[in-house]
Amino acid sequence: MAAGWLRHLAGDRVDVYSGGSNPSDDVNPQAVEAMHEVGIDISAEQPKKWTDSAVRAADAIISMGCGDTCPVYPGKRYEDWELTDPAGQGIELVREVRDQIRTHVDELIASLGIETV
Repeated sequence: MAAGWLRHLAGDRVDVYSGGSNPSDDVNPQAVEAMHEVGIDISAEQPKKWTDSAVRAADAIISMGCGDTCPVYPGKRYEDWELTDPAGQGIELVREVRDQIRTHVDELIASLGIETV
């Protein structure tokens, strides 16, 4: 959902890589539905594992509770967003997480000095 928001709000002003330390096999259908409700289609996304090259290329690494399993490199900007894991949750909770992520993404965009689309 964070990658969807970032692409939607910042457009081609940023390159977005979405990955995880232990990704599931499929995108959460509740997340797809919640994002669709705000006009963002993430249905074609595929969960991916973080790669060393993706982390090394990134300016900012945003994690959502991966703890010690997140790759850490000196000189990178790291943020850990404490959010409820939407996996297996009902749509109401997923909507709340979606909206919390939107707030975090708005703050990230502002801190990077990126104009929104």
